[in-house]
Amino acid sequence: MTVVGNRFVHCIIGALAAFTLTASAQGVPLPEGLQQALRAANIPQSGVALYARELGASEPFLKHQATQAMNPASVMKLLTTYAALELLGPAYAWRTELYGTRIEGDVVRGDLYVKGYGDPKFTMEQFWLLLRNLRQRGIREIAGDFVVDNSYFELPVADPAAFDSQGHRAYNVLPQAMLPSFKAVSFRFVPDMQERIVRIYAEPDLKPLRIINKVVLKAGPCPFDWREAVERDLDNGAQSATVTFRGIFYSECGERDLGLSVLSSGEFAAAMFRQYWAELGGSFKGVAVEGTVPAEARLLVSRQSAPLSELMRDVNKWSNNVMARQLLLTLGAESAGAPGSAAKGEEALRRWLLAKGLNFPGLVVENGAGLSRIERSSAQQLGELLIAAAKSPYAAEFEASLPIVGIDGTLKRRLNDRPVMGQAHIKTGSLEGVRAIAGYLLDAKGRKLVVVFLVNHAKASGAQAAQDALLEWLYGRL
Repeated sequence: MTVVGNRFVHCIIGALAAFTLTASAQGVPLPEGLQQALRAANIPQSGVALYARELGASEPFLKHQATQAMNPASVMKLLTTYAALELLGPAYAWRTELYGTRIEGDVVRGDLYVKGYGDPKFTMEQFWLLLRNLRQRGIREIAGDFVVDNSYFELPVADPAAFDSQGHRAYNVLPQAMLPSFKAVSFRFVPDMQERIVRIYAEPDLKPLRIINKVVLKAGPCPFDWREAVERDLDNGAQSATVTFRGIFYSECGERDLGLSVLSSGEFAAAMFRQYWAELGGSFKGVAVEGTVPAEARLLVSRQSAPLSELMRDVNKWSNNVMARQLLLTLGAESAGAPGSAAKGEEALRRWLLAKGLNFPGLVVENGAGLSRIERSSAQQLGELLIAAAKSPYAAEFEASLPIVGIDGTLKRRLNDRPVMGQAHIKTGSLEGVRAIAGYLLDAKGRKLVVVFLVNHAKASGAQAAQDALLEWLYGRL
């Protein structure tokens, strides 16, 4: 933030401190300082909902349009992850299994099947280790085909490009039971000042993938969203993809990563299998197809994921959409039987909420990730959810999954020169027309607060200064 920007935020904080926050759901005016911040961003009070309450208090001390149903963006992940913690347990782990038919010595004469159970973080390292375990058990050749079994989930049919015309961005990847490496390739842009060029590397570096690099390296500071200066064109066929990069990359950006989904689900898994199996000295000449494991197949290797309590940190700290969607489908499969679906997951969430005495009228759940135009919750509902989570046996695991202000995750670069740094665990949410924060804050007197701030307005992108000023005021309030 610039010096002018810092002064502006500090002025807001001073103004906030001069007022008693008595705003209510009935529309009592907000403090002038907060009004100034919203006016500077051209955001009307009608587009804002606020809820702040000290843990243990009977009523919130800040409440504005708190019962209004609004789009919470990725703050919706709080509901999905907290429910998963209590319904699945913090030690819950996902399996990925390899099956074979007609095994003779070191050869699988029939097909090799990989069956996924929705592991939200089945990385390329995990895939490689699964195949290495198979090689360690003496299997050298796969004479049949490589069959991917996604039957544990009911796969969404929606086109990810329909959400925001960015269908190839990694955050738009659709969930599936066998999801290696998030079905995304990470393209790393590396400025080479000596050669005055930008080098682009892909991970995983799959053989069906070709990169055409037409990016120009230019001296200068890195833009806030450097991706907007880099254009990309994708030409993908049935079994290959060519990505052409154009535009400008600025020298002071250093090394940066851009995640893109560039291959179809089946071909992505198949390309990883072919490449890793060959690197491990295995032989395979078949094709990759989708199917289900037959009853007569024999289990060859099984591998477990990290526990839920560990994986949910990626979901919340880095706001991973596909992982959150995997969680919702897992809840559906575990509560109502496979295949897991978003509808079954939503029903599991609603039953769980009612069992906890949380009646949330107006709540709309589409995918549990917040990557939605129709998901809805109110600031009060999210506040009550956070209060309930603070009383949970798994409260520590839940809070630890949230970004720490000024320290890590999506809040690493915010307020890291202010007293509130490190004093709040806050989930962020961001969509076009939506900005949201919700979580816990420990104020200067050691009192723990729940805070929710939702903005739904065309100018919501300018809400950060008001959010930051609110967090600072809450930290230092009398």
